[in-house]
Amino acid sequence: MGIEARAVIKHVHISPRKVRRVADMVRGRGVNEALTYLKFLPQGAARPVAKAIKSAAANAEDVHGLSADELYIARITADDGPRLKRWRAGPRGRAKPILKRSAHITVVVSEWE
Repeated sequence: MGIEARAVIKHVHISPRKVRRVADMVRGRGVNEALTYLKFLPQGAARPVAKAIKSAAANAEDVHGLSADELYIARITADDGPRLKRWRAGPRGRAKPILKRSAHITVVVSEWE
């Protein structure tokens, strides 16, 4: 395994399941290719995923002196973040829970081998 750089974006107000759909599309691609691909996706999760990829690439450039052309997305995950718990009126005087989910996006970029 070569040189790696990572970036984590926390508390993104999108369900992790929706973020994983976008993350699966760009996993294993080159950084520039992935950013171009994400620019044209209609999903709302494409924007924070692109932000995380740009941050990881900038970290690799700053710390290790690598350019974005030499990098690919080695790992990308979307984990559960904290949930906002809200309540809605239900039948017969009961309360129904509403879970407003959030995600933590982790991107690890690595040098092409």
